[in-house]
Amino acid sequence: MTSTIFISTIPFGEIDPEPIRLMKDAGLEFSINALGRKLQPDEVAGVYGDNAIIIAGTEPITREVMAACPNLKAICRVGIGLDGIDLTEARARDIAVSYTPDAPSAAVAELTVGLMVDLLRNISGADREIRGGTWQRRAGRRLSLCKVGIIGAGRIGGQVIRHLSGGFPGIEILGNDIEPNASLDGSVTWTDKETIYRECDVISLHVPLTPETENMIQTAELALFKPDAVLVNTARGGIVNERDLAQALRDGTLARAAFDVFSEEPYQGELTELENIVLTCHLGSMTQDCRARMEIEATQEAIRFVRGEAFHTPVPEAEYGLALKRIEKT
Repeated sequence: MTSTIFISTIPFGEIDPEPIRLMKDAGLEFSINALGRKLQPDEVAGVYGDNAIIIAGTEPITREVMAACPNLKAICRVGIGLDGIDLTEARARDIAVSYTPDAPSAAVAELTVGLMVDLLRNISGADREIRGGTWQRRAGRRLSLCKVGIIGAGRIGGQVIRHLSGGFPGIEILGNDIEPNASLDGSVTWTDKETIYRECDVISLHVPLTPETENMIQTAELALFKPDAVLVNTARGGIVNERDLAQALRDGTLARAAFDVFSEEPYQGELTELENIVLTCHLGSMTQDCRARMEIEATQEAIRFVRGEAFHTPVPEAEYGLALKRIEKT
């Protein structure tokens, strides 16, 4: 049986050729994004064309894209974020959607901890100073002696809590989640977000982008932070208002930040002008093992769809409910 699959996410099959082998063994016709980069909003429909199945990256798959691609029958998302897909329209058009929620978690959690250490010791800043001809040792802080706030304690946030509690003796962790995970009770003290903003030295975000979390942190919330606090976002762009963040970093309301995700990617905004923020290019999941697993799992879902089998990781019903709320909000 043959079917046409388009792979928009880049890179693909480079770290591990297994997903390519799987499609060839299944007798599937496929093509890979020849642009070699993330698709921009005005490019998506044209590049998708008449393909029936998309192994998708983080490009926006909107109502307009779906209307322009009437042959589209399945979207197999490489990764966990679903905010870029119009799930309500997908359901109305009977387009099946799957994702790979578990595959990237370990890599994102480890990057998060690494960024915390970077910010507290100003590692990236020291690198820039040496390259600029300055040799100046500056005293930082130990993560073990900090109070850390984790907002969102699901797959990734929960792993961050486990890494911190197991690897940094003496650390104090405050957590916030809609449904606190009882298995973490011995490692974290559950509280409200405002307490985390006011009390924590390090604040790390691990919530999805939803109508409730969009612009969750703006000027008013940043004003609650301790002036020597640092903020890490490896979750989703749009959770923190980037303009308000830039102002807080400029005026000293916030000491430092590290962001791996942005409202628009590739990011070229005003945060690039600031020295007290570490910027990374949405590489949270980009370790060899996790990236390979994401690609393989998404490919397996595409093959299941072609064979008429059920997805192993379909988008949960709760996500469709959130999509409806997003529409109502707008």
